[in-house]
Amino acid sequence: MSGVSVTKAADDAAPAADDLVVLSNVNKHFGALHVLQDIDLTIARGEVVVVIGPSGSGKSTLCRTINRLETIDSGAIAIDGKPLPQEGKELARLRADVGMVFQSFNLFAHKTVLENVTLGQIKVRKADKAAAEKKGRELLDRVGVGSQADKYPAQLSGGQQQRVAIARALAMDPKVMLFDEPTSALDPEMINEVLEAMQQLARDGMTMVVVTHEMGFARSAANRVVFMADGKIVEQATPDQFFSNPRSDRAKDFLSKILHH
Repeated sequence: MSGVSVTKAADDAAPAADDLVVLSNVNKHFGALHVLQDIDLTIARGEVVVVIGPSGSGKSTLCRTINRLETIDSGAIAIDGKPLPQEGKELARLRADVGMVFQSFNLFAHKTVLENVTLGQIKVRKADKAAAEKKGRELLDRVGVGSQADKYPAQLSGGQQQRVAIARALAMDPKVMLFDEPTSALDPEMINEVLEAMQQLARDGMTMVVVTHEMGFARSAANRVVFMADGKIVEQATPDQFFSNPRSDRAKDFLSKILHH
């Protein structure tokens, strides 16, 4: 048996350089609730992975473990070949490498849009203010809110605020972007403008992990769909395979409920 694993390791050595996020046998409990059960998931550089599943399946918790907003009980998570740091400066540095966009926009209300986007660059990345502002304006343009740079978050629509949050995460030059239900707090007419900004990121080759209820986005932007239920990864496939021919009863049941309404 050991012979087999040795050759396998040799075979895997080359592609492994492109494994950006690796979760191995990850478990997480909230009290008696086993929210993540033996999760194994590898995300390659440049891959867009969309995580879907019923409410309470562990999707958001999975997303939040990747930048250690949630600690894990057992298992291991590595980003770009390095294990997730426990705390302190190393953790702050890791969080700069892992951009996160939440349901709520979490912008600083008392800072302008541009200040929101430059703050991390200056504080964490030690960028020069002028350089940070130039880059900030470029990123705001890229997500379609360049004209809002000098306003405060409260003066923006929810869709605009979420696009500012995306620009803010991008300003740190992250290796991977995590999106935890980024459109679920938005009015329907604003959802598309945020998804369009995310589609563009995907086309530009950003590594993305997206927890979402937006099946259209999953179909069009994902390289891989990961379906979770009851704290487990039940199946993973390309969008075409998953939506046209799900293998598990759990996925069939889920899709029948959401696609025929």
